[in-house]
Amino acid sequence: MEGKVSIFTSGKMISVGTRSEAQAFRELKIAYKFLLNEGLAKKIDLLPDIQNLVITADLGKTINLEEFSEKIRAIYEPEQFPGAILRLDKPFKTSILIFASGKVVITGLKSSKQIEPTIQMLKQLIQSNQLFNT
Repeated sequence: MEGKVSIFTSGKMISVGTRSEAQAFRELKIAYKFLLNEGLAKKIDLLPDIQNLVITADLGKTINLEEFSEKIRAIYEPEQFPGAILRLDKPFKTSILIFASGKVVITGLKSSKQIEPTIQMLKQLIQSNQLFNT
């Protein structure tokens, strides 16, 4: 197992630390089979549901966070945190941490199919506002 599965008394399980949805589902299935074999669970249909994907990416260029926060209306308090916080509702509801290095952390997505459109939208937003440092 690459990630970690937390098991709660309610019967719910959470998989964290995997690299794909399929791998998370496999690890939940492994944990379920273990519990079944130990007599700690009854036979049911496992119905995994994605609640939150966390994605890291590198945009490949540095970003002026002062300008970014002014033009895009992101939260940027350098005394408290070294990155800007951008909350989006479109194309998907997500929160993005953007660092001056060009690295980003995207949270809140519900499917791996939402990753690429979100990154492309972010790049387009930065480019159209000329926020990449040259």
